Amino acid sequence: MKKVYTTKAPEAIGPYSQGIIVNNIFYSSGQIPLTPEMEIVEGGVQEQTHQVFQNLKAVLAEAGASLDTVVKATVFIKNMDEFPLINEVYGEYFSEHQPARSCVEVARLPKDVLVEIEVIALIKG
Repeated sequence: MKKVYTTKAPEAIGPYSQGIIVNNIFYSSGQIPLTPEMEIVEGGVQEQTHQVFQNLKAVLAEAGASLDTVVKATVFIKNMDEFPLINEVYGEYFSEHQPARSCVEVARLPKDVLVEIEVIALIKG
């Protein structure tokens, strides 16, 4: 196993890593809309979802993967009524390449954010 860490995404806020590589597969921790400076992105669910994707892209790049190599995404949202707004942003990042996905509404997310996404991706090469 290899731990993945980049300063281009927020640090883990607990006893876990940004991601782990096992047998050329990258497993990300859930990314929330924190900037690398550990500030929650202001705005609504769409602005928060864009930041989540910036964080995912950073940890994927550090792992030697990309959004194009994601095979599975899990989306956790605070309010299922906002799913169409999240889905609109999600589609900007996964348009032609459409990995498997699950989406669940949860009672609460870390730091009371509106969205969290984790991914599983293949390492390039």
